Amino acid sequence: MLVALATLLGHYRRHPGQLAMLLLGLWVAGALWSGVQAINASAKESYARAEALFTSGLDRLERRDGEALSRGDFVALRRAGVDVSPLLEGEAVSVTDERLTVIGIDPLTLPGDSAFATAGSGGELTAFFTPPWQTRLAPATTERLGLEASTASGATPTLGDGQTLPPLVLAPSLPPGTLVMDIAAAARLLGSGEILSRLMAEAGALDAAPAGYRLVRAETLANPGELTASFHLNLTAMALLALIVGLFIVQAALGLALEQRLGLLRTLRALGVPGRTLVGVLALELVLLGLIGALAGIASGVWLAHALLPDVAATLQGLYGAAVGTRLQLPWHYWLGGLGVTLGGLAVAGSATLWRAARLGVLELGQAQAWRAGFQRQLRREAVAGGLAALLALATGAWLATQPPGEGLVAGFVMIAALMLACALWLSPLLAAGLAGLGRLARHRPLTQWALADLQLQLPRLSLAMMALVIALSANLGVGSMVGGFRLTFLDWLDQRLAADLYLRPPAERFDEVQAWLERRDAVAELLPTAEADATLLQITADSDPPRPLRLPVTLFGITPGERLTPSWPLLETLAGRDAAWAALAKGEAFINEQLALGQGLAPGDRLVLQAPGGRGREEVIVAAIYPDYGNPRGEVLLTAARLRERFDAPPGSIGIVLAEGHIADPLARALTARFDLDDQAVLDQRRIKALSTEIFERTFAITRALNALTLAVAALALLASLLAQARERRRRLAPLWALGVPRRELVGLQLAQLGGAALVTGLLSVPLGIAITACLVAVINVAAFGWRLPLHVFPGEIALTLATALVVALLAAGLPSLTLWRTPPRALLAEEETT
Repeated sequence: MLVALATLLGHYRRHPGQLAMLLLGLWVAGALWSGVQAINASAKESYARAEALFTSGLDRLERRDGEALSRGDFVALRRAGVDVSPLLEGEAVSVTDERLTVIGIDPLTLPGDSAFATAGSGGELTAFFTPPWQTRLAPATTERLGLEASTASGATPTLGDGQTLPPLVLAPSLPPGTLVMDIAAAARLLGSGEILSRLMAEAGALDAAPAGYRLVRAETLANPGELTASFHLNLTAMALLALIVGLFIVQAALGLALEQRLGLLRTLRALGVPGRTLVGVLALELVLLGLIGALAGIASGVWLAHALLPDVAATLQGLYGAAVGTRLQLPWHYWLGGLGVTLGGLAVAGSATLWRAARLGVLELGQAQAWRAGFQRQLRREAVAGGLAALLALATGAWLATQPPGEGLVAGFVMIAALMLACALWLSPLLAAGLAGLGRLARHRPLTQWALADLQLQLPRLSLAMMALVIALSANLGVGSMVGGFRLTFLDWLDQRLAADLYLRPPAERFDEVQAWLERRDAVAELLPTAEADATLLQITADSDPPRPLRLPVTLFGITPGERLTPSWPLLETLAGRDAAWAALAKGEAFINEQLALGQGLAPGDRLVLQAPGGRGREEVIVAAIYPDYGNPRGEVLLTAARLRERFDAPPGSIGIVLAEGHIADPLARALTARFDLDDQAVLDQRRIKALSTEIFERTFAITRALNALTLAVAALALLASLLAQARERRRRLAPLWALGVPRRELVGLQLAQLGGAALVTGLLSVPLGIAITACLVAVINVAAFGWRLPLHVFPGEIALTLATALVVALLAAGLPSLTLWRTPPRALLAEEETT
């Protein structure tokens, strides 16, 4: 077996391009898959730490009057026998201009199993809450402070404002970007005085809120791991697509290498090597090459994850507010998983080649005609398999049509995968049938007929690369159209929702004072105050169905309808028209966002029973309309701000300020800042919010665009590698034509026309597939993943770019062999002819 293995591997010494093509496919496939899995593993590890800290089963108390909590509230409640613990939260900026979350706790009053109390080291508790105190932080956070984790323990770094942190203690259980310290040290650092952020209690310890307070149960807190699961599933699907495209390269290289070794295989069989042994040696060759490629792919995947992780962190922060560290935290099973998936994919890619080799007899092994006859049988099988994949896609689509909106995320991916597989499998039979038909039409054009017949001969070697190209092009077009449509819709939605010229978020205790001051200003034409609170949706009643009980946390949001806001606020569905819906809202009915409507199957006219935090009474509201709410992962119920504050004791939120004709925003913003001692973040103009939102959007989808571009680059490499690997054989086939008098200029043009035409047909086939993928993404995947539906946008520019990409990739891939042919001296071409 060793002699046979050495003999088979000797082929790659004579054809190093094929070895490079094989390892390249394994490398890029493994790199993209491993990189995305590393990102997912690191992000999920960050979620686990964040959930352990921020959703650790603690209820919290808020003041009903909307004023900030203070140390006096804590003291009064403790003296009244209410077991609460104070928490202070704020933000600090490091010397490297990184924003850090500062959390101050009182470990003596926290529940004993609270993650806040135990987050950190196993050191003595006394050192934590006595001067000079301690700062507990994750090892990854030290980089944001300009320190190395190995030397950070005990350091007292300086922040951007010149203040010094208490001595650092590394706490691996903390999420990234978080500093936990004693509440006294945090108050000094943040300059908060007597103010507290929260008062927390053990979950379920309080049956009801004390007088004057609102109780928020721990169950209403968001779980970042659940919110972001769909995003990571999307990333995994894109990585799997890249893995499949890379494996197409591998299978093309294996098929080409095996076809060129037919004579060698026949010789080995004639010398007495059994067929089973020969197949075993070929499998061993696959394993050896697979290990090399897979290990290189995993190493490159870690590097790729390092490069993409900041964009992923920005995406998750922008979409869900989930903090993810930018340092990789990889569990041991990540390495085995990456190796197993890559080698498993290699086994799938190589199994067909090994099966074909095992079925050929000794005499057939050296006959290329037998190999091509096998390809014709393969075309028929591909057509049948493509039909089965299309039936699976249709069946999955029919099943999804019967499901409630927002369900079937995995089934949606199955439908898209089946569509792509059907088109990929039908590609080679369609190209073969088209070439045969064109050949019959070109009977009176010998050179054209030869070119078509030659392309048919190349099809067995080009088919896999073309399959990879059609999958990559259609996925690129589908995802690009979805992201582009989301961008247009999102910007249009921002223009509609941001109706005011200025947005002000004053302190809750001064909200009424600020509003009264603004009402007296001549520069103000209209005020649009808001309010916000959490609630629990207890029951849903439709006209024809019995009441449906549930306990679903929702957000209550209050707006003030006005002359500027009402005409621009988008509504998707109403009961009796737009004007009637706004009149109903003013009378106390509610609007709900699309996420809640799709998730619970609600429609205008349904009745909702809501309960405010703390168990204060039940309120029934009628749904008057449904509105879009892009980017919000939670269900939301919209009331007027006045009704919300009256019926649910909701604290005030922000104030939208519509300026009078002829007035500008800057003087009023400066007057507000000076009069009420507000910071720059309290007063925002509309243009600044739009610019910030657009920047977040662009960073959010940077990872999607990067993976799209990488997948397309892999497909281009597949086609390039396939053509370069058979460049010498193509030159041998062109040499007789040159000897018969066909000029080299015409031969080069013929070669470019062959491959350019095939790629253009491939690009044309990818356009309807890309549009179908876009429709599936916006109608199924987006609804199931995020809870809201996007309108379908088709961009002619994207389609033209897709076709141009296919053509340019093919021409570039054919350009190097054509240039070699152009520069080959006549003597060499004659030598090529002699060897044919």
